[in-house]
Amino acid sequence: MCAKAYFDRPIAHRGLHDHARGIIENSASAFEAACKAGYAIECDVQLSRDGIPMIFHDDDLDRLTAAKGPVGALTMAELAALRLTGSSSNDCPQSFREFIDQVNGRVLLQIELKQQANQAATDVLAQTVLDALRTYRGPVTIESFDPRLLVALRRRKAAMPLGIVTYGYNVPEWDTQLTVAQRLVLRHLLHWPLTRFDFVSCRSNDLDLPAVRLFRSAGVPVTTWTISSATQAMATVGKADQIVFEGFEPAIV
Repeated sequence: MCAKAYFDRPIAHRGLHDHARGIIENSASAFEAACKAGYAIECDVQLSRDGIPMIFHDDDLDRLTAAKGPVGALTMAELAALRLTGSSSNDCPQSFREFIDQVNGRVLLQIELKQQANQAATDVLAQTVLDALRTYRGPVTIESFDPRLLVALRRRKAAMPLGIVTYGYNVPEWDTQLTVAQRLVLRHLLHWPLTRFDFVSCRSNDLDLPAVRLFRSAGVPVTTWTISSATQAMATVGKADQIVFEGFEPAIV
């Protein structure tokens, strides 16, 4: 299937979450709400201390749980025992396998693998996610900001579309660990010969980046994040093929 065919409906950013109603991002409740509404799902995957892929966005636990410190300092069992702050259903972080068992092929999954501290952890994350998906029956794409994760997935013969997540690399608080040369490579997608990505997921402010426009003109689909209103969605028409949204419920066309 052509990669563009995967993106036939809006993608709920970290599920269809609504903190005011006690539906927390990247929770089972948020994913169930997205499935019932017919939206595709974007989610984030981190590694536990014992090498199990877990559904969680942040590197640290502080914002989303009562615990402190890095996600990777706790085992799967320890993470699964933490309540997500504000959850009306007492949701806890899920393992990746629990997540795919829950969705069970009902909607597209756009799975973001989070950057890891070293190559060994990068390889473990790539391998364990692919292992979990071997018997999964449903539409799946995998993406990452980190080209090394795409390379690791390619080396393991990943069969699903792979995407690079990108932006202008001009946000100082996001770019503190990157050299000028690294930002240049990432901004202009110069890793293409190694990553051979099938789609691009670009921050909405940066859809006019020359590399993003070039690849889209060559037929590479572009999704864009994070869209928070119908007005903002309209501004992406002609620049992106699908939106990753939160804070409102777009029409499914």
